[in-house]
Amino acid sequence: MSKPDDLSKPLVALDHDSTLVCVIEMSGSSWLVAATVPGVDRLQKLPVDPARLLAQVERWRQEAARAGRTITRTVVAYESGRDGFWLARLLRGHGIEVYVIHASSVAVSREQRRAKTDRLDTEMLMRALLGWLRGEPGHCRMVAIPPRRMPGDRDASARGWLPNAPD
Repeated sequence: MSKPDDLSKPLVALDHDSTLVCVIEMSGSSWLVAATVPGVDRLQKLPVDPARLLAQVERWRQEAARAGRTITRTVVAYESGRDGFWLARLLRGHGIEVYVIHASSVAVSREQRRAKTDRLDTEMLMRALLGWLRGEPGHCRMVAIPPRRMPGDRDASARGWLPNAPD
């Protein structure tokens, strides 16, 4: 039996027909969001703005509904890094299942120099996340998301994304 805080594998089996899966490649000036809407892959470049991200996720849910698919689960993941955990807590507050992927756990080919683009990175993150969601070992490891803002977290409240009260 899995423990609720066990991040070695997902607690819920992946149902491709009712799950919207998104990954975010974050940079300082924009976010590249890749999604698998049941049956269709999408890619969208967004400004660094959680409200725009939430609106885009909602558009993809509506797109799935128009295609006759009911989305019962939305999963979003991104690599751990300079943005910390504020975005994960914000998305969870909107009912989205969020995972932070340990950056060094995603396997990359070391045989030759690989191209490094945000689009390729989102593809790699999506493959790793989908493998992890299917329960396949070795795709990636997840980082525990602390429940409260920790020292060193990027201050999202300064940009007006979170209330000034401690989260």
